[in-house]
Amino acid sequence: MLRSLYSGISGLRSHQTMLDVTGNNIANVNTAGFKGSSVLFQDSLSQLIGNPGIPDDQVGGRNPAQVGLGVQVAGVRTNFAQGSAQATGRGGDLMISGDGFFAVRSGGETLYTRAGGFTFDPTGKMVTADGSIVQGWAAQNGVVNTGAAAGNIVLPLDAVAPARATTAATVAGNLPSTAATGDVLVRDVTVYNAQGTPSTLSLNFTRTAAGWDVAEPVSGATGALAFTDGKQTGAGLTLTAGAVTVDLTTVTGYATLSTVAVTEQNGAAAGTLKSYSITGDGSIVGTFSNGATQTLAKIAMAVFDNPEGLEKAGNSSYRASVNSGAVRMGEPGQAGFGNLQSGFLEMSNVDLSQEFTNLIVAQRGFQANARIITTSDEVLQELTQLKR
Repeated sequence: MLRSLYSGISGLRSHQTMLDVTGNNIANVNTAGFKGSSVLFQDSLSQLIGNPGIPDDQVGGRNPAQVGLGVQVAGVRTNFAQGSAQATGRGGDLMISGDGFFAVRSGGETLYTRAGGFTFDPTGKMVTADGSIVQGWAAQNGVVNTGAAAGNIVLPLDAVAPARATTAATVAGNLPSTAATGDVLVRDVTVYNAQGTPSTLSLNFTRTAAGWDVAEPVSGATGALAFTDGKQTGAGLTLTAGAVTVDLTTVTGYATLSTVAVTEQNGAAAGTLKSYSITGDGSIVGTFSNGATQTLAKIAMAVFDNPEGLEKAGNSSYRASVNSGAVRMGEPGQAGFGNLQSGFLEMSNVDLSQEFTNLIVAQRGFQANARIITTSDEVLQELTQLKR
């Protein structure tokens, strides 16, 4: 049979593969984290029909005469260029800006993905849309040991922020210098002991001829405030009421205004987890009902020396292969690892204009190779008709 017949067949097969790859790219144009692929062709074996000759004094050299035997697919290469960002507003949606992959656990196997549409299941596990569990490190008392092996990220839904004993309070505002002698202002604030038990700290301000006296009845602590042109004389007053140090150094004594108040105290009762947020370094930070914030876990990231060597495993995931190199785990934002952006998803990096152009190229290539087959068939038909 004619060599051109088989060359045409190889061209059909190769361009069909190009059509398949291009069609898959277009189908995933809106798949979060998808990376487009491209086909590389190479020629097949060539048949030697004339040997090369060595030049000498009598005759020049002769080049080899070879006839190609068609085309084949050299490889399908994945393009890991950064996709565009799509704002979603969901705290569980994460986008990697830079290199790296999320590590997820599925069916006893660790896979890697760029699709960061995560959520938490009823047990608190951080999962992908298909149920794979996101990998990272759990925090102990707000401290994350990233040197340990990464494991499942589980949000501690029953986490409790410990109570904090009140050790300091701040009083600010103005005591009116126009108040009559003997006038009393009472300011109360709730404070807590180490177990989170609340109690009331009461500060009684009494107007005197020299200024204002301050007293805390329970502890018996007392002090005096004197003002010159509305500002405290000297360094200002600090009152020790039991275990609580009350800072009154910013209190002023101008006329008319009566705005003195306890502006803050550093204690709190125990609190329960109310919400979470994810920072750029992958930390999952919990906010508790007592106002406390605490790191609960940190998301791990994976990088490879040759990401194009990863094997596609479906569900927008990849698995390591012998040519990808060993996985290296690390924290987002470290050298060689990308940063995370919460509330965004990385969209597909497929360029539709390029893909439609590739469709035309593949279609015309397929048609041209089909023409080779029909032409070869016509030649064979002529041969069979030589004898009638």
